[in-house]
Amino acid sequence: MSALSASVVKPKASNFPMLKFPSPLTVFSYFCISKTAFVKKPLLIVTLVLLIDQIIKIYVKTHFFLGDEYHLAGDWAIIHFTENNGMAYGMEFGGDFGKLFLSVFRIIAVAGIGYYLWKLTKDKEDSLYISCIALIFAGAVGNIIDSAFYGIIFSDSGYEVAKFMPEEGGYSSFLHGKVVDMFYFPMIQGHFPSWFPFWGSEEFVFFRPVFNFADFAISMGVALIIIYQKRFFSKKEELTTAAGSSEIPPTI
Repeated sequence: MSALSASVVKPKASNFPMLKFPSPLTVFSYFCISKTAFVKKPLLIVTLVLLIDQIIKIYVKTHFFLGDEYHLAGDWAIIHFTENNGMAYGMEFGGDFGKLFLSVFRIIAVAGIGYYLWKLTKDKEDSLYISCIALIFAGAVGNIIDSAFYGIIFSDSGYEVAKFMPEEGGYSSFLHGKVVDMFYFPMIQGHFPSWFPFWGSEEFVFFRPVFNFADFAISMGVALIIIYQKRFFSKKEELTTAAGSSEIPPTI
């Protein structure tokens, strides 16, 4: 037994290396910062944001009554179904005419953002900056889909759970649909002190606005641009300064 045991060679740990998988943060960082796949990356971001946004909205629209709530974590993380006629985070704008004007303005603005995104991709600008603009573009398109088509393809959510493609037709016309919001995070609640200007003794809630995934994508894109503004814009300023200083003034 001892001779047999002595002849057995125990494998070293190095002979069987452990497989190492990248963390989600590493994958996201590579996805945003890598210098490859300039065309595929913004297209993938836009597709994922629109897909997630619309899946959540359609589910909430067809399973919740207007004003229905589902508490995810106590009273500070809530799915609260509401609709708005206006801008991001539930802000309103000027009745039916204002709604139509806002929808048309959104379409024009999104067309401009889309062209800007295409130009950035074509010129192979900073990959993270392209990702930020893609997030903003996707979020804007997501809310335009609600405004343009939800009034046609859904029934009203006022008195019952909305139906998809009702026989009697939708609750509104093209470009007059309502934007579906659902995320509500009233994490801090209280009252302003009595001496506080304008809002003295009134209720204070942070974060009060109800928003959707498209709003979140827009906010994330804007926030990242603010955080990394030196990285995004300092190079252009340096190039502009260098070009200006290289110009030789004309001799008289």
